[in-house]
Amino acid sequence: MIERYAPARMRELWSDRSRFQLWLEIEILACEAWAQLGRIPAEALAKIRSASFQVERIDEVEAQVGHDVIAFLTVIGESVGQPEARYIHFGLTSSDVIDTALAVQIRRSAEVILDDLAKLRQAAAELALRHRRTLMVGRTHGIHAEPITFGFKVAGWVAELDRARERIKRAADEVAVGKLSGAVGTHAGLDPRVEQHVCEHLGLRVDPVSTQVVSRDRHAAFTSALAVAGASLERIAVEIRHLQRSEVGEALEPFGSQQKGSSAMPHKRNPIISERISGLARLLRGYAATELENVALWHERDISHSSAERVLFPDACCLLDFMAADLTKVLSGLEVRPERMARNLAADGGIVYSQRALLALVESGLSREAAYRIVQSAALRASDGKGGFRENLADDPEVAQRLGPSLEAIFDPSAFLEHVDLAFERTGLLATATSKT
Repeated sequence: MIERYAPARMRELWSDRSRFQLWLEIEILACEAWAQLGRIPAEALAKIRSASFQVERIDEVEAQVGHDVIAFLTVIGESVGQPEARYIHFGLTSSDVIDTALAVQIRRSAEVILDDLAKLRQAAAELALRHRRTLMVGRTHGIHAEPITFGFKVAGWVAELDRARERIKRAADEVAVGKLSGAVGTHAGLDPRVEQHVCEHLGLRVDPVSTQVVSRDRHAAFTSALAVAGASLERIAVEIRHLQRSEVGEALEPFGSQQKGSSAMPHKRNPIISERISGLARLLRGYAATELENVALWHERDISHSSAERVLFPDACCLLDFMAADLTKVLSGLEVRPERMARNLAADGGIVYSQRALLALVESGLSREAAYRIVQSAALRASDGKGGFRENLADDPEVAQRLGPSLEAIFDPSAFLEHVDLAFERTGLLATATSKT
């Protein structure tokens, strides 16, 4: 699983020790609530609060009994001793503990993910501002379209990362609910005040209507938010992969002085981090699909979701966090080549200015159909290596008559910078830049 690649704080959140520690906290909080209600002796709390466990011992007992929560209760019961141990897990069912702890793990994981996505956003913002006016070719369908700036392209990434973070915040809030409502959710053996006490101390809301488990639509929304964020990171990664292609060469991943790209071809400088992000994004989408399947459990609960969630939640959270950290390295060290962007912008004699030529001819009084034929012919001949676009236009008698010396102004790239700051204003990037100066 991916946990070993994730930052240490994320790995620790999903470790067995952290999970059992949360279970123990929930059990102790429940005992405190029962003691306040007079259902268990107050003097038993001191011993119960001293409960401890060894992960290895829990694994050993689980191998015998085949039930992780029973194994956990056995081990902490051994540390507490009788008669106090008999009050632990009073009125609870396993999912009361598991699902409430899971909510805490997800919320804490979301905090880590949001922090690392914020770092990625900052790296993107700095890149966007640095290249706000670095002209390059805009492409649609993979084909040269019209000039844009590299900063404008990256500003779009910033806006998308902002949406990803908001989406994860909302989904994490939705899943931050606990339940201590018993075997089928009716509180038949549990006073609702116990549930309230535990959830308040853990910073969770009470699930208003649970079954034996917290309904999995909440969890599906969270994993879907992770998957959408992963898709956004992949969009950035795919763009970098395209820009690094040999025939494009406009932006390249950082490459260490001792790094090697191929065992066979020493010239290779491959976009391996961006490719890795693309691959991992596919896993995230798979995990989201799996959790969607977990929504439709039988009646008040079956166990079909449990095995999948033991893998998908730690992996999905660690995956996205790892991807965010990886992509931050790429954007922070991205080698941008403005000179290559300028060369590509001028390809075929400036065919990226075809719309400006079209509009100039229309404004001169020529019909749109006639203007389109002239401009298209000049552009396609340039693409075929028959002259340059600008020269082909200049050689056309109709163009020479109607545009004359003004033809040169059509190929002025500064026209495409007139409204470039709008995207930066809308994303707050200009305000950020101003505050730093």
